Amino acid sequence: MESIILFIMVITLLFMGVPIAVALGLSSVLTIALFSSDSMSSVALQLFSASQNYTLLAIPFFVLASTFMSTGGVARRIIRLAVASVGHFRGGLAMASVLACMMFAALSGSSPATVVAIGTIAIAAMRQVGYSKEFSAGIIANAGTLGILIPPSIVMVVYATATNVSVGRMFLAGILPGLVAGLMLMIAIYVVARRRNLPSEPWRGFGEVVSAGKDAGWGLFLIFIIIGGIYGGAFTPTEAASVAAVYSVFVALFVYRDMGPLKGLAWIPEGSAAKTVVGFKASVYALAIFAVWMISSFFFLGGMDTTTRMQIGIALAVFVLGAYPYARQQPNPLTFLSGLPVWGYNLGLIARRFVPALFHGDTNKAMVDSAKTTVMLMFIIVNALLFAHTLTAERIPQTITEWMLGAGFNWFTFLIAVNILLLIGGQFMEPSGLLLIVAPVVFPIAMELGIDPIHLGIIMVVNMEIGMVTPPIGLNLFVTSGITGMSLAQVVKAALPFVVVLLIFLIIVTYVPALSTMVPYALMGPEIILNR
Repeated sequence: MESIILFIMVITLLFMGVPIAVALGLSSVLTIALFSSDSMSSVALQLFSASQNYTLLAIPFFVLASTFMSTGGVARRIIRLAVASVGHFRGGLAMASVLACMMFAALSGSSPATVVAIGTIAIAAMRQVGYSKEFSAGIIANAGTLGILIPPSIVMVVYATATNVSVGRMFLAGILPGLVAGLMLMIAIYVVARRRNLPSEPWRGFGEVVSAGKDAGWGLFLIFIIIGGIYGGAFTPTEAASVAAVYSVFVALFVYRDMGPLKGLAWIPEGSAAKTVVGFKASVYALAIFAVWMISSFFFLGGMDTTTRMQIGIALAVFVLGAYPYARQQPNPLTFLSGLPVWGYNLGLIARRFVPALFHGDTNKAMVDSAKTTVMLMFIIVNALLFAHTLTAERIPQTITEWMLGAGFNWFTFLIAVNILLLIGGQFMEPSGLLLIVAPVVFPIAMELGIDPIHLGIIMVVNMEIGMVTPPIGLNLFVTSGITGMSLAQVVKAALPFVVVLLIFLIIVTYVPALSTMVPYALMGPEIILNR
């Protein structure tokens, strides 16, 4: 009886327009106070313990990293790389938009951030070459959902918190499904492009791919730091999030210089001699090779001693110092010394502007935006965890488990029920809140039926993806409407054909567990649940 009253209160409050966090928290408190044998002191204890959750600490850091990486410069560089890679296919600019969303998703962990950062540039570019506004908007709205599937993903952190599974395994599990989902969207675009005779971009050669890759390299290296660092055992997912935040701030302010007091200042001053430019670039590439080797060998070749790694890294760097100038018709092996004045100029500039950059208006705005997003998410999560505690205290998950097993549900029919529940719920609720409500209920049942917890997590995340592009609450629909000026009804109609692709992808993910478990099993082994 108490469980029925609890759910009736939540649904009633939601239909009254009460914010989801308040609806969950208020319903839980009233249920405990009026109907439950549980003590009211458990409310304070649960709120305190939820706020002290170490795993949840990753969320504000990933939000901060996403905010700084969402600058126009990072998105523009990623789009350039995507266009250089696949733009020459029929419908290539649309396919490049999907690829750019996939790459940016690996930096932001947020679906709306991906839509804003990539969509603002890509939709305008597609319109200029003849794509309809509806087609362009539909692509971005759906491709942006990859922001919560491709790691790092804030929604995966939330699922891991709700079920006590490994965040690292969840991140690894999202890699292959994310690639498959992006590929399916690009195939669908190619089919439509052939039928509608959509334009393709000229092939600019592998030189443009390499050049664009170098330009976007600082941003994309964040993917390597997060995934490599977690897999290599260098740091936990929460520590990886903090490293990502610091790295993102440094890259945005001092490397790409898309914001802050150094905005618009080039690394190489105008009028520099050709020898100076070549020498500076040679030293940059040498340092980059050395850093990539040292980090990657630490992550993936842990058995190699430090001295050997240093020797190999120095040898690679010295080779680049000599080979690059030679390839640029500067055969002097000491050409790199000509770039030292450029290093001195930039390091001095960074040293003088370092403190002002941290207090610049652009930095303050990014910090405030991050704080607002973090407070909103954490308020929802803490109240949802209180709701989950109330469910557990009333033994609701156990009751549902016994009923479903008694009714003859097997893993196949159970996953159908889970998908239907999440697809309906995703139309009305924010992903993190819905996940924290549903996961504690379905997780014990899934364990009894032998469903892998990581596989279940990916299924739930994909359902959350689809919820982002289905009315009436689909957040990506509102964001896309805002950046295109289209009505919500127009965006819904534009997104619908590609939602069908995501639904087909959901069926594949649901009934091909290896797609989700192959990578985490290979690198970290299976998830072991001790409290089944």
